[in-house]
Amino acid sequence: MGFPLELALRYMRSKKRAFVSVGTMFAVLGVALGVGALATVISVTGGFRAQFREKVLGVNAHVLILKYSSDFREYRKLMDQMKAVPGVIGIAPFVISPMMITHGDRTATGVLLKGVDPSRVKDVLDLPRHIIEGNMEGLRLPGTKPPERRRQSLLDTFDSVPDRDLVEPLVPSRRGIGVPASSRLGNTSASASASESGAPPPSPTSPLEQKSVLKDIEQIVRTEQLEERDEKSHLGVSSPKQPLVGGDENEPAALRPGDPVGSIVPNGGYKSALPDDDVLPADIDPDPCRDEESIKRLPGIIIGVTLEKNLNVKLNDCIQVTSPTIGFTYSRGAMRAPVAKQFRVTGVFDAGFDQYDSKLVYTDLYQAQPFYDTGDSVTGIEMKVRDIEKAKDIARDIDSRLQNGIYHTMDWEELNHGLFTALRIQQLLMSLVLALIIVVAAFTVIATLIMVVLDKKKEIAVLKAMGASNSALLRVFLYQGAIIGVIGTAIGLGLGLAMCKGLLVHALPLDPKVYFISHLPVQVRASDFVQVGIFAILVCLAATVWPALHAARLRPAEAFREQQ
Repeated sequence: MGFPLELALRYMRSKKRAFVSVGTMFAVLGVALGVGALATVISVTGGFRAQFREKVLGVNAHVLILKYSSDFREYRKLMDQMKAVPGVIGIAPFVISPMMITHGDRTATGVLLKGVDPSRVKDVLDLPRHIIEGNMEGLRLPGTKPPERRRQSLLDTFDSVPDRDLVEPLVPSRRGIGVPASSRLGNTSASASASESGAPPPSPTSPLEQKSVLKDIEQIVRTEQLEERDEKSHLGVSSPKQPLVGGDENEPAALRPGDPVGSIVPNGGYKSALPDDDVLPADIDPDPCRDEESIKRLPGIIIGVTLEKNLNVKLNDCIQVTSPTIGFTYSRGAMRAPVAKQFRVTGVFDAGFDQYDSKLVYTDLYQAQPFYDTGDSVTGIEMKVRDIEKAKDIARDIDSRLQNGIYHTMDWEELNHGLFTALRIQQLLMSLVLALIIVVAAFTVIATLIMVVLDKKKEIAVLKAMGASNSALLRVFLYQGAIIGVIGTAIGLGLGLAMCKGLLVHALPLDPKVYFISHLPVQVRASDFVQVGIFAILVCLAATVWPALHAARLRPAEAFREQQ
């Protein structure tokens, strides 16, 4: 053992032959408490982040490919292309949309219905591992095929016209009702063009056809005159009565073949009452949930454990899923009414994340697609990668391969950017705050060493007079600070490890509605403990620099003069 280290150990002892002095004991205790608190907090905050990441990745894939359009029918071709991306180990399509679920008199709103491919979902999600009741075998019924698009879009309808020049233009009447040009005024446009070219105007080939055309013109004019008279009478404008074209002014307009006739008054009069219960016969409105045999033929659905309790359902119960969206759809060009379908509960999963257990359900991809009538179209493609830490790099690689502005990618951290950013900031701030405890303990080390230097000033002067170098005396106090730091850090890391193990054995319960998890998570990582220990030792060494320099610069003559 060298001279500086032996002297440092001697200075740490008490004058009364105790193992350590009181000042050294409090310095070690302060460092130990700071290290233990910091190691415990880092383990707890890391546990929150690890738990959230595990829950998120349990029901979400690592990388998503989405399209800037609701029409994503080329997903199979794109899936084949993504198989060549390095690092991708699983690919599957999905459909997700908000729905309303009903069972009996209980209703859950804002539930996300996710349609997945039962044969591929295990390659990208951990859903089979989270199922606690039932299984995934009943998701896809035998013989199920992708739905066909029943309603064409406006562009599809416009493009389906063989020749737009052959479409007969409409001549608007005074009432704003479009009438074919060939039926207005005997096709005057054709007559005008014929007269300009010098050819005789077209005329009906027979007197019977001429008479029919004249009757049509007379009927149109009389209808417009009657409508104009009704308008003026409602507005209170009096106008001289003019005879209607082709008949008496009081004579009603002649009916065309096929026009509705009869009274508009209902059979029971306007005072008739509707029945209290609007019950339709079973052959008109069949109930898919009427018996067990009918329920067995329904497609399967997997719900969360919290949603199961909220709806009070059990396995093989029948529930109804309704799309709450209604209104005019510009992409489809028509009104879209809510779609309601019945499903059979074939499984219950427990992701351990209340936000998912209460707001997420799974069903077959082909059963989720008809809710929006887009045919064999999906919301996106989800992929699983070999190393989740490289998910962001793989997403950028996929973006560079696509490069068409139609698709975009998202990795798991970007998909939950707000959650993981908040967790990272929380861990950083709490670690900085608790690191101040170690800094406070470092001031205790400084005070202890200053007291030692002042108490041992005469001995230091004697040592320097006997030939001790400044560097040797400097190492004496640096060793003393390092010993305090090492002992305090070791005790603190042991204390922190014991606290973490205690929290793992006796898990503190949490409110899932507030924290989204049911107990306090703890993640003990050796790298976190090593970082805390290195930080504590460096702080203690930095605290010994000033007292050690003061002792090394002490002159023997000044020390002896002060002692006299």
